[in-house]
Amino acid sequence: MLYFSRWKTISIWLVVVAAVIFAAPNLFSQQTLSSLPDWLPKRQMTLGLDLQGGSHILLQIDRQDMIEQRLQTARDDVRTALRDARIGYTGLSDIERGVQVRIRDASELDAARAALEPLTQPVSASLLGGGSISELELSEPQPGLLRLTLTDAGISYRVSSAVSQSIEVIGRRVNELGTTEPIIQRQGDDRILVQVPGLQDPERFKDILGQTAKLTFQMVDQSVPVQEAIEGRPPPGTTVMYSTDNPPVPYLIENRIIVSGENLVDAQATFDQRTNEPVVSFRFDGRGATRFGQATQQNVGRLFAIILDNQVISAPQIREPILGGTGQISGNFTVQSANDLAVLLRAGALPADLTIVEERTVGPSLGADSIAAGQIASMVGAVLVVVTMLLIYGKLGLIANIALMANVAMIIAVLTLLGATLTLPGIAGIVLTMGMAVDSNVIIFERVREERAQGRSLVQSLDSGFRRALAAVVDANLTTFIAAAILFYMGTGPVRGFAVTLGIGIITTVFTAYTLTRWMIAWWLRRERPTEFPSGFVHYLPLQPRIPFMKMRNIGFALSGVVSLIIVVMMFTVDFNYGIDFKGGSLIEVQAKQGEADPGHVRARLSELNLGDIQVQTIGNDRELMIRVQGQEGDTADQAAVNQVRDALEADYDFRRIEVVGPTVSSELARTGTIGIILSLVAMLIYIWFRFEWQFGVGAIISTAHDILVIVGVYLLFGLEFNLQSIAAILTVVGYSINDTVVIYDRIRETLRRYKRMPLDELIDLALNQTFSRTILTGLTTLMALCALYFFGGEVIASFVLAIIVGVLIGTYSSVFIAGPMLILFKLRPDMFDSEEEKKVSTQVGAAGKA
Repeated sequence: MLYFSRWKTISIWLVVVAAVIFAAPNLFSQQTLSSLPDWLPKRQMTLGLDLQGGSHILLQIDRQDMIEQRLQTARDDVRTALRDARIGYTGLSDIERGVQVRIRDASELDAARAALEPLTQPVSASLLGGGSISELELSEPQPGLLRLTLTDAGISYRVSSAVSQSIEVIGRRVNELGTTEPIIQRQGDDRILVQVPGLQDPERFKDILGQTAKLTFQMVDQSVPVQEAIEGRPPPGTTVMYSTDNPPVPYLIENRIIVSGENLVDAQATFDQRTNEPVVSFRFDGRGATRFGQATQQNVGRLFAIILDNQVISAPQIREPILGGTGQISGNFTVQSANDLAVLLRAGALPADLTIVEERTVGPSLGADSIAAGQIASMVGAVLVVVTMLLIYGKLGLIANIALMANVAMIIAVLTLLGATLTLPGIAGIVLTMGMAVDSNVIIFERVREERAQGRSLVQSLDSGFRRALAAVVDANLTTFIAAAILFYMGTGPVRGFAVTLGIGIITTVFTAYTLTRWMIAWWLRRERPTEFPSGFVHYLPLQPRIPFMKMRNIGFALSGVVSLIIVVMMFTVDFNYGIDFKGGSLIEVQAKQGEADPGHVRARLSELNLGDIQVQTIGNDRELMIRVQGQEGDTADQAAVNQVRDALEADYDFRRIEVVGPTVSSELARTGTIGIILSLVAMLIYIWFRFEWQFGVGAIISTAHDILVIVGVYLLFGLEFNLQSIAAILTVVGYSINDTVVIYDRIRETLRRYKRMPLDELIDLALNQTFSRTILTGLTTLMALCALYFFGGEVIASFVLAIIVGVLIGTYSSVFIAGPMLILFKLRPDMFDSEEEKKVSTQVGAAGKA
C-alpha cells in the first residue's frame, strides 16, 4: 500500500495544490484580490447572516386570500356568462369554496349549463403543457340551483402560481434595493425564503416585502356625502376607503378600476417643481395611457383616487385631461418613502398577501464580532491540535499536521466552489472536523505501533497498519456521514450549514488519510530509511493495558441506569427551556448606545406593552441584553410585538439580532428535529447491521440513545435553551459516539475471528484495551478543539459547544461501558464471523459426529 505510481503522485498533489489555490482568496480582502491578475481564482466563501449581518425571512402565501380572490373572479365570470347568454338568474352568492346561482326559468337550465361549462375547462398546470387540471366543478345540488366549486387541485395550482409570481416580484424588489447576492427560493408548497446578507436596514426591507403594492386609479363618488355612506349603506358599486393621513380621511370610491398598476412601465422618486416636495412620477404603457386619458377627459372637475393596497394615497381633482400617459403621485412623502413606493411600483404587485412567519435578522456589528470570535477559536483550536500531534507522534505527527492543513484547505475550497454559505455553526463543524480528522491518523498510527511490537519491520508495520485500519476508518466516518446527511436534509439555516461543513470534512478526511498521509509516509521512508517508530510521548502509552472493563460492566450498567432514570423523571417534572424555534415568539439582542444596559428598567418599560411573558437578561458584557417575548396569537402578531419593542427601546439601544418564529413554523421545526434524530438512529442501525451483525447494530443504538438522553439531561439540569442548535448538537454527538463505537466494534469483530475459543468477556476486554490509547488520544484532540471553540467562539454558540463537549465525554464512556457489554447481553457468538469454508467444515464435522 506504500507504492505510488507517478500518475497517482501527480494526481494527489494536483488536488492539494488546487485546494490551496481556490481556498487562498478567503485570506485576502476584496481590494487585494481586485489588484491580482484576472486569471487567478478570486471567489470567496459566502458568509452566513450570523457572520456578516442581514435578514432571513420566511414568507407564506395567504391561502384563504387566494381562495377569496378566485371566488370573486368566478362570481364575476358567472355574472358575465349568464348576462351574455341572456339567461335570468337570482341569488348569485358565495358559499364555502364555491359560488352558486339560481336560474329563474327551468327551461333555460341547459342553456345556463352550456354558458357556464367553459368556466370548468381544464387549464395547463405545467410550463410545457404536459398536464392539466380543472379549477372549478359544476354541479346541481337542487333543481334550478347551479354550483361551481373550487377543487383541491385548483387551489393548489393557484397557490403554486402565486408563489412563482411572488418570487419574481420579490426578486425585482430586492434587486431594486441594490443588495448583493440575495437568495430567493420556494420552500414547500406555499412559502418563500428570502435571505439578504449585509443588509443595513432590515425594517425598511420588511416593509417593502410585506406590501402587496396593488395600485389602482379609481373615481371618487361625490353623489352622496361620505359620512352618510359610512352611517348608512354605500350606494351599489362603491366602497368606503380611508387615506394614509393621520387621522385617516374617508372617501367613497367607485369599484370600477380605470387603470391598474399592471399598466405602469416606470415609476421614479422625484421632487415637485412647485412645492419641492418628494413625489413619485409614473408613466403608463399605451393601453394605460389611452384609458387614463379617456377617463380624465370625461370626468374633468371630479376627484379621482390613487389607491395602494386599499388605502387612498391621494385624491386630486381632474382640472384638465391628462393625455400624455404620465403623472405624479403626491401624499406627504419623505424622500425614502417616495423611493420605496417607486421601488414597489416598478417591481409590480404581489398576486396575494404574504405573511412573515419566521424572521432571523443579525446586525452588522454582531456579525463582525462573530467573525472575529470564529477566527480566534479556529486558530486556537488548530494550534492545540497541531502541537498535541507533534508532541505525541514526533515526525509522524508532523505528517499528520500537514495532512490536516490540506484537509482544512480542501474543506474551504469545496465550500467556495459550491457557493455554500459558511455560518457560525459551520465554523464549529470545521473545528470539530479538525479534531475528528486526527482520529483517522491515530487509528492508523496505533495499528502501526501494534504491528511493530509484534516484531515486523517498520516498512512492513506501516504497510500493514494502513491496510488493516482501512475498514475501521471507512466504517467510522461513513456512520458519521449518515448523521451529517440527515442533519442536512432535515435542518434549516445554521443547522444545515453545520451539516455541510461536517459532511465535506468527513469526505476530505478519508481522502487525506489514505492518499496524502500515505504518500508522505512513503516519501519519508524512501528519503530517510528509518528503522524505528519516531520518538514521541506516545511511547509512554501502553499498547495493551490490562484494564478489566467487563468486570466493571455491572457498575457501568447500574450507573447509567440510575442516571437515565433520573433524567426521565426530570423530563416529566422539569420544564424544558424551549427556545423560540420550538415554542414560537421573539428573541431580541440589544446593546446600549451609551453606558451599561439596565435589565430592570428595560423589563419595566416592556411590561407596559401587554405582550405577555417577557424575559430580560444580561449577556456577553454589561452593555448587552437578551430579550425574549412569548409567542403571540396569530402569525403576524409576533412581528407586531417586535415593532412595539423596537419603538419602546430604539432611542437608547441598538438592535443587534432579531429572531421571530410564528406558531406554525415552530411546531414544524420541533417535528422535523425529532424526526431527524429518529431517522439518523434508524439509518445507522441498518448500516451497522449490514456491516456487522444485528447485535452490534442494536448495541450501538442503545449506547447512542443513552448519550442522547444524557445530553437532554444536561439541557434540563443547567436550564440551557433548547433550540435548533440543540438538535444539531445532539446529532453531532450521535455521529461522534457512533464513530467511537464502530472503531471498537471493528476491533471486536477482528478479534472474534482470531480467537474463536476465547470467552466473550475476555475477548471484548482485549479489544477495548487494544483500542484504549486511540480512544484517549482522539478524545483529547477533539476536546481541545471544542474547548477552544467554547472559550473563544462567542456567546452565540457557547451552549451548542458545551453540549457537544459533554457528549464527547459521555460518548467515550458509553462506547466502552455500554456498547461493549451489550454484545455479552445479546449473546454474540464467535462463529458468526466464520468464513464460508469454515462454516462448511464445521457443518461436515457436526454431521460426522452425529453419524
